[in-house]
Amino acid sequence: MPESIETYAARLAAAAGPDGRPVLDVDGMVSWDVFPFEADGLRAKAFEPLAEEEPGRMGDDPATCALGDCPGERSGGWQVVWTDDRWQLKVPPPSGLPSVLVLEPLAHVDLTELPDELAAEMGRLMVVIAKSVEALPTVARCHVMRIGDGAVHLHLWFLGRPARLPQFRGSYNVVWDDIAPAIPVEVRDENAAFVVDRLVAAYGGRRA
Repeated sequence: MPESIETYAARLAAAAGPDGRPVLDVDGMVSWDVFPFEADGLRAKAFEPLAEEEPGRMGDDPATCALGDCPGERSGGWQVVWTDDRWQLKVPPPSGLPSVLVLEPLAHVDLTELPDELAAEMGRLMVVIAKSVEALPTVARCHVMRIGDGAVHLHLWFLGRPARLPQFRGSYNVVWDDIAPAIPVEVRDENAAFVVDRLVAAYGGRRA
């Protein structure tokens, strides 16, 4: 039988130090060459006890969902850059990476609720978008991420890892996106247009 969450939480608590904080393994992630912080003086937050229930997410009530709709802001905010009859691709406000894009179905569904047809389309779109992002001269790899803790509506992140900057490799690429200075709006838009042109040519849909 699979382990209960209570047993999992008890094991975390048992492994913590006297202050409730996990002891950092100096040979673990803090020693990785891509770890973005100096380890000296670093400490983890204490483990918190189990919550009574999972926190709510935006879109638990579909009427409150903002992800399937976007005002198309042109002042540096979120905007839709590509769409077809069932999907849309957005860019967020500029951040530290050369390219950050978010793919969403127009229907209000989570990943585990996707019907087979949308799931098949998602797979094709993921491949084409990642390939298009990796064609940017500033990008070596496209990281694809789904978390889903903040919103019910499925949204997939495509994060361009900068070329020839090996310290951005791996899972901390998303952390560097917050640390590095934001790219100019015009660069964000030019990079998004580059990706969209290839997406339309390889998959279809239209520029938004």
